[in-house]
Amino acid sequence: MKKILIGIVLLGVIIQFVPYGRDHTNPKVVKEPNWDSSKTRMLFMRACGNCHSNETKWPLYSNVAPISWLVQHDVEEGREHFNISNWLHQRKNKGDEAAEELREGDMPPLVYLPTHPEAWLNEDEKKDLEYGLIQTFGEEKDD
Repeated sequence: MKKILIGIVLLGVIIQFVPYGRDHTNPKVVKEPNWDSSKTRMLFMRACGNCHSNETKWPLYSNVAPISWLVQHDVEEGREHFNISNWLHQRKNKGDEAAEELREGDMPPLVYLPTHPEAWLNEDEKKDLEYGLIQTFGEEKDD
């Protein structure tokens, strides 16, 4: 049992040297969309901005592997899919998708919420953010 514990500790130390997950950069904000209101922007930044903007707040635990790998991956994925800080280069209209994911409870992800209590939105805030996303980005209509 002692050897297993020593092995786990050694593995924990060794993985700290893997360089992935430590690039905590926030690229320059190029351009944001024209928000329908400052309230929509505030709610978005509170609940979604860590992964869907270039204004990520990197928590201390994001420096410790393997958690750092997960955080880095989530931010990279979020920015690639929908990044409001790079609106000049990302003209894809995914606002309707953002509103739908919020409505269906897919965003913010449940695994994100325990460590980011500020991202919890009450029902009124969810409705306000959903409405604001649709007003800001439009809504795809089914024909």
